[in-house]
Amino acid sequence: MTPTRAVRILDCLIRGADPTTGADIPPGSVLEQPDVIRALLEGVSAIKYSVERNARRAQLPMNIGKSWSEEEHARLVDEFRASVPIADIASRHGRTVRAIEARLQNAGLLNDEQRTTTDRFGPNAKE
Repeated sequence: MTPTRAVRILDCLIRGADPTTGADIPPGSVLEQPDVIRALLEGVSAIKYSVERNARRAQLPMNIGKSWSEEEHARLVDEFRASVPIADIASRHGRTVRAIEARLQNAGLLNDEQRTTTDRFGPNAKE
């Protein structure tokens, strides 16, 4: 079942309608209980949040959060020393510009003043 279909079904139930026929559900059903309606609304919110989160994650670089191999690190250093723009390096490695700059800074090839992004975890990071 797709998230869109699940939300459509839950919306029908919240309105007191049969999701299959669209007919009103007879009075006295469990759908008249406030906690049941709240639970259905929470379900709709959770599905929508999940869909939005997945859409945001799909826009992230493919290697975000993955460990660096020695080979990849060596390629990064070579590309930086060859004056490849950092944005291009990030794209080639499937990583963010922030990750590339942090890696270069940790390797001693870049300093704070040369970075275009901030280090969320460095000594000057805001809590």
